[in-house]
Amino acid sequence: MSEQEKQQQPQQEAAGQAENGAPINEPAREDEARNAEGGSPGAVDLESQLVDAHQRLAALEKALSEADIRAQAEIQNVRRRAERDVDGARKFALEKFAGDLLTVADSLERGLSTLDPDNQALAPAREGLELTLKVLLDVFNRYNLEQIDPQGQPFNPEHHEAMTMVPAPDAEPNTVIEVLEKGYQLNGRLIRPARVVVSKAPG
Repeated sequence: MSEQEKQQQPQQEAAGQAENGAPINEPAREDEARNAEGGSPGAVDLESQLVDAHQRLAALEKALSEADIRAQAEIQNVRRRAERDVDGARKFALEKFAGDLLTVADSLERGLSTLDPDNQALAPAREGLELTLKVLLDVFNRYNLEQIDPQGQPFNPEHHEAMTMVPAPDAEPNTVIEVLEKGYQLNGRLIRPARVVVSKAPG
């Protein structure tokens, strides 16, 4: 075969392929098809992993945010409970001590009730007991220990203890007509109810 025939042979083969409809450059066309479809399979898989990672990160951030909110709420609740406990301890620390002092006030009031106010000889003793009782009640008020004296008031089972009920034509039924022992409350908490006699309808 001559040199000229060797040079013409590739051109003839290419022309034959074109006439037979065979692809001239098949690898180039496959690359173009993949690019038209959106890139190589590796690039698509990487993008999917990236989207999945973003979703997991968002879910984790949301969970951490909710956990932080719950933790802060629990801290606030603990702080409020502690403040209530401290406030309650401060308000009612004197409850037992105040309860023991009530007998002193009761004794002074009983002593006054036995002294005849018309007897001038007993006037100095009466004045001394009245002054002592007043000083004691002032101390009670200073520490929010309030006296309950329901004489003439409607009976209140939350603050009064009915020792007996008697007919009383001159009083409305369920009215306190006599206070046998005064009650006391400390910062609004009942320490001792007032022991009273309550009226009832005649007959």
